[in-house]
This record gives sequence, C-alpha cells and structure tokens, in this order.
Amino acid sequence: MSRIMAIMKKEVLQLLRDRLTLGIVFIIPLIQLVLFGYAIQTDVKHIPTAVFDQSISEESRDLLDAFSASGYFDIHYNATGYSDITYLIDSGKAKAGIIFSPDFAQNLRSGKPAQVQVIVDASDNMVANSALAIANSIGLLKSQNILIQKTQIQSLPYDVRVRPWYNPDGITAFYMVPAILGIIVTMTMVMMTSMGIVRERERGTLEQLMVTPMRPYELMIGKIIPYIALGYVQITFALLVGVLLFRVPIRGSILELYLLTLFFITASLGMGIFISNIAKTQMQASQMSFMVMLPSIMLSGYMFPREAMPQLIQYISNLIPLTFYLTIIRGIVLKGIGFQYLIPQVMALIVFSVVMMTLAILKFKKKIA
Repeated sequence: MSRIMAIMKKEVLQLLRDRLTLGIVFIIPLIQLVLFGYAIQTDVKHIPTAVFDQSISEESRDLLDAFSASGYFDIHYNATGYSDITYLIDSGKAKAGIIFSPDFAQNLRSGKPAQVQVIVDASDNMVANSALAIANSIGLLKSQNILIQKTQIQSLPYDVRVRPWYNPDGITAFYMVPAILGIIVTMTMVMMTSMGIVRERERGTLEQLMVTPMRPYELMIGKIIPYIALGYVQITFALLVGVLLFRVPIRGSILELYLLTLFFITASLGMGIFISNIAKTQMQASQMSFMVMLPSIMLSGYMFPREAMPQLIQYISNLIPLTFYLTIIRGIVLKGIGFQYLIPQVMALIVFSVVMMTLAILKFKKKIA
C-alpha cells in the first residue's frame, strides 16, 4: 500500500510541475465549456438580409418593418436590382433577399394579393429552415391583421413566395458532405503533423537532423510536402464518395477548388507544426490538437450556424481556418461561384498560413530539446 501511495504522490507532483499539462487538463476545458455554452444556439436569428424594394411605398416599408421586428432578419443591404441580390447571396454577405414587386402597394390597396419574394440561401440548412418558416409566418400574421380590419377581402393580402436557392430540396448530405471533408482534412493535418516532430524527438531521430546543413525553413518544407499530398488524396477520395454515394452536385470548378484548398491545407499544417514545437510529448500534442479540433467543429459553422452565435463569438470564430474554408467549399460545390466571390476567405487563409508557418519556423530549433 505504501508503494502505491508513493507512486501516486510522485505522479501528482509531476503533474503539478508540468504547467502545460495542467493547462490542457483543467484551464482550457473550463474556458471551452464557458465559450461553447455561451456560443452554441440552435435558434437562428439576425440573418443578414438584402432588400430590393421596387414599390418604395408605405405598405412595403410596413411589411419590411415586420421582418426586422421579428429579430430574425437584419436588413444590411439595399439592392438596386436583381443582380445585386444575386451577388450578395452568392458571396455569402447576405443569407436572404426580400424583393417587393413594383405593383405591391397598388395590389394591396385594391384587394389583390401583393407579391413578396423571399430568396433564401439554402446551402446552410439551419439558416434556410428558420428563414423559410419565419417569412411565411410574417406573411400570414400580417394578412390576418388586414383580414380582421377588412372583412370584404376574400384572399390573403400578402403573397409571400419563398424561394430556396442552391439546395431547394433541403438534402442534408449536400450541406454536410463538403463540411465533413473540411473536418477530415483539419483532423489529419493538425493531429498527424503536431505529433510528427514530437515523435521524432522522443525516438531520438532529431539527432540526424542536427548534423545536416539544412535551414529550419527547409526542414519545415520537407516535412509538410508529404502531408499536402496526403491532404489532396483525402479530398479526392472524399469528393468521389460524396458524388457517387450521396449524389452531391459539384457546380463549380474542380480545379479552382483544388487550388484554393492548398491555402487551407497549409494553414492547418502550420497550426499542427506549431503545436508540435510546443508540446513535449505525443500525449500533449494529441491533447492540444483536440483542443483545436473542438472549436473548429463547434464554432466554424460546421454544426451550428454562425448567424445564431453572439457577435463576439463570431469574431473569435474568424481565428479558425475551417470557418473560411467552409465558405469556400460550399460556395464552389453548391453555389458554383468563382474566385471573385471568395477573395476575403482566401486572403484570410493566406494570412493565417503565413503567420502560423512563420511562428512554427521561429519556434523550431535544430537540436534535441
């Protein structure tokens, strides 16, 4: 019994001395618990919305106020034509578009159905379902108010026609398969890379690198190129499975998808190499990788829509490469959009890649720690 107690005491003291392990085991999970508890919401509100009001009347403004007052639609853009609505939704700046017909007010006054078109970006199922339901509800409630006041009207005054774009049937696989591809690449690049240098340090193989005339950045390049190739193999295999098994349409350019994926792979690799230079053991590297994976899954928009998160959490999620890659891959696969719509996401990934690779190279030392 005394021997067991001695071993236990030794392990406790070792844990207390290892500040990195203490942080991984106690502090970081507590931060994530508070962060995710505050961030994760399934009720999607504050959907960025664009409006094309051809009526420009008191009646159209009244209905538009009803959309805004619901808390589900935030009017961020006033479009001047259908092309503006298309561009804003294609680029992801707006998730919904409200279009009033030119004769909206005239039809409403004469007792005819006044048409309102609500376009919803259905590439995000949760946002689309919320927007569809609320838009129809607002139209019905406003119609009921008018019917109560004017009993001679036989039909519904407001004819709200909701049009889901990109995934009109709401097929879950179309929405999830591209996102799962991003998760797989993140998991492989971060976890495998983060454990690479740590494993070499534990096995003593870094001694061979110490005697080479190579510079730190050359060593990093030599290490990441095989992982880049592995990432592309995974992407190709996942796309084939998605198309053949789940019938996921690829509406955009495959070549463009492969080119832009390179920035996401390098960003994930930079994060993994940086972790491998901080961790002392493979166990620590594995735990730190998990701490990266959990926010990527929870905050990037993979499982829960970012529109439902508080504004502060949305800013924090901009520090996650997967947040930008999901916009890229869903945009190319489901929307068929081109590079001109994805410049902000690509620039963010480039900046992230440069920063993480620079930090990893500076941290890396050609010696055994």
